[in-house]
Order: sequence, then structure tokens, then C-alpha cells
Amino acid sequence: MNIGEICVREVVICAATATVVDAARLMRERHVGDLVVVEERNNRRFPVGMITDRDITVEVVALNVPLDGLTIGDIMGRNLISVAESEDVFRTLELMRRKSVRRLPVVDRQGALVGIVALDDLLEILAEELTLMVKLIARQPSQEAHSRPMLSPRPVEATP
Repeated sequence: MNIGEICVREVVICAATATVVDAARLMRERHVGDLVVVEERNNRRFPVGMITDRDITVEVVALNVPLDGLTIGDIMGRNLISVAESEDVFRTLELMRRKSVRRLPVVDRQGALVGIVALDDLLEILAEELTLMVKLIARQPSQEAHSRPMLSPRPVEATP
């Protein structure tokens, strides 16, 4: 299974020129904890950064930074990590672990934004797969008993 099959295709986005206040309002209105910061090129959106509610709290509120004129571009992380939509789920998990990130923009072959994947999404998929495995393990003995009728045991002779 690849990430393109399970990523969320409705991504809440903003431009780097958006104010921090506008970004926070957008997060509140859309009930999300992050925004993918994009640049528009040839009618396509290319991710250039991400901003989280934690970024706003830690970088702005906790430091009492004045909000006047403060933009997302001023505080967003510059080292954006994204994942190709063709990437395998387990390799994506490994990338998230190595880079210590919980969310990744998902991009097509040209690098344009197609979705987002969060650790929560991957945990949900893995939990479903594990549940199916547990059900298989639980069913196997009854399936075997049903498919193999009991044979009469033969007497065992003791050898001297």
C-alpha cells in the first residue's frame, strides 16, 4: 500500500504571506493543527513549508512576539520534508521517525501538493491491519477443526 492511497486529499493551505493571526483563525475554523504553506506555480500548489499550532505557541505566544505584520513566512520551518505519493507506508513511517515529524505533505512526481499524511492516519491503518491479523489467528483453529474431520485414533503399541 502506498501513501497516495491513504493520505488526506483535502489539505488546508496558506501562503507564506498570510499573517500569523489569519493562520491561527484558519486552523480554528477548519479544526486542524497544521497548515501546509504553498507557492502557486502554473496553477499548481507546491509545498514550501508547514506551520503548526505548536509553532505559533512556541515561537510567537511564548516569546511575546508582536503580531503586527508577523507572517507565516517569518516563523515557518524552512526544511520542509515531504513524501512522494508512490512511497510505501512503512518507508514513510521510517522517514517520519528519522526526521521526528508527525505530519508530511504528500507530493506528486513534479513536487506538487496532492495530500497530507499524519502519524494518526498511519496508526489507524496499522491498527486495522493488526485487528485483521488477530481475527485470523482466532479463526484458524475453528477453521481447521471444520475442514479436517476427526479421525479415530489408532492404538499405539509399546515397543520393548
